[in-house]
Amino acid sequence: MSRVTRGGMALADSARSLLDPRLLIVTGKGGTGKTTVVAALALAAAKRGRRVLVVETGREEYVPRLLAPNPEPVGYKGREIRPGLWAMRVDPYQALAEYLGLQLRMQALVSRMMRYKGFHQLMDASPGWRELITLGKVWHLKQQRTEEGEPRYDLLLVDAPATGHGLTFLDVPRVVVSALRAGPLRRHAGWVEEMLRDPATTLLVPVALAEELPARETVELVKRVREGIGVPIGRVVINAVVERPFPEELPDLDEQLARIPEDRALSGLPPAPVIASCASHLRSRYELNQRYVEEIAHASGLPTLTLPYLPGGIHSPDDLEVLAELLAGPANGAVA
Repeated sequence: MSRVTRGGMALADSARSLLDPRLLIVTGKGGTGKTTVVAALALAAAKRGRRVLVVETGREEYVPRLLAPNPEPVGYKGREIRPGLWAMRVDPYQALAEYLGLQLRMQALVSRMMRYKGFHQLMDASPGWRELITLGKVWHLKQQRTEEGEPRYDLLLVDAPATGHGLTFLDVPRVVVSALRAGPLRRHAGWVEEMLRDPATTLLVPVALAEELPARETVELVKRVREGIGVPIGRVVINAVVERPFPEELPDLDEQLARIPEDRALSGLPPAPVIASCASHLRSRYELNQRYVEEIAHASGLPTLTLPYLPGGIHSPDDLEVLAELLAGPANGAVA
């Protein structure tokens, strides 16, 4: 597998499939569809026989709803929601209790401490611990093995916080390692940082829309990750891109429609100016999306993988199928 470096950071091979790494961390501006991308990636990997665990980090469980009809909550323990596909939601306090129990070997004491209101108030005022303990749980999950000694999961998919919080989420291990000289916390944060920076097994997947604010925020995310955080990025997924509205042989169909005389009746159809206006809107939307797809690719220096706009939305695993197959394929601009 070939690798290049930029700014001292190893970059993932952009020709790799998104299903190749063992750890995918998906982030993006709120509303870009990152959770839908996580669900589609999980579906694609499971269909190819990989054991997949989806790790949600928010307060709600969304991925199970996309992958199974009327799912039961998966919670912190997680459960299999489709053959070969597990999901869980990391609750920071449950992860903290698990970590302290392993470190102190005094589970009864930890349980009493976790019920103490003052402890929660102290932790709520402490920055960064939620991010670190969540990533620590991801590291722990990555180490798990079956009785045969094989990795318990072939792919861990992390539905990370949205872009602004996502940068903090990814940077906390580095900050802890820089701030502490020694001790178990520094050692464990170092393991997490090493996991995040490993281009052989880890990939950050930014999800964007082909619009001004998401495009700008995505480019800034890529820049900050490269300059300070060091998590490998292979490509940008651009979601909900409007497809070409007219046949290639009729690129100016809206202009041709606009030349139809206003008084000419079109049997069973709205007046020609109305149709021309609608067609012009479709063309403008398509051209706007194409402009921002090119801008994201140029400004980030990364290949892109575009997903189509689905007018009906996502309501079942069947609706995810088209996205799943596209996400499993090569990126635009990838070098074979």
